[in-house]
Amino acid sequence: MLDLSGTPHPDSDPQFAEYPQPPLRAGHLSVDYDPRPTAVREARAEVRRQLEIWGLTDRADLVDAAELLVSELATNALLHSASRFRLTLSAAHGVLRCEVHDAGRRTPQVLEAGASESGRGMFLVNALARRWGCHQDGQGKTVWFELGTCGSEGCGRGDPF
Repeated sequence: MLDLSGTPHPDSDPQFAEYPQPPLRAGHLSVDYDPRPTAVREARAEVRRQLEIWGLTDRADLVDAAELLVSELATNALLHSASRFRLTLSAAHGVLRCEVHDAGRRTPQVLEAGASESGRGMFLVNALARRWGCHQDGQGKTVWFELGTCGSEGCGRGDPF
């Protein structure tokens, strides 16, 4: 990966990457939600609406995965931080990046998909996202994931520069 000065940076492990900046914007949206039960449903609906606006709904698997994973991150924000959360979406260079920022400090953990009724959200994120990570920043954390927006293998991977 290159920064704006042209200096190369090593790429982190693709699943648990450091917190890179979102791709150059072809589309960008941030929405804040109050900690109430309807917030997760509203965030899911916003994802679908925004992907429609950006013309990314021709791939049902992309829309379904983005809605599911945003739902998991938003649910975690409500359950573990009980604070407002911010959903940020950006799309460019074959990548859809979804971020959920909340006031919690607890780092998400990938748990095995066992018989319990909860705790599988990050397992799903880990299984479906091309990359994901968590960044601690001052008052809270941002958990993010990336999905490829085109159907070809390798779409959304690698450096767009």
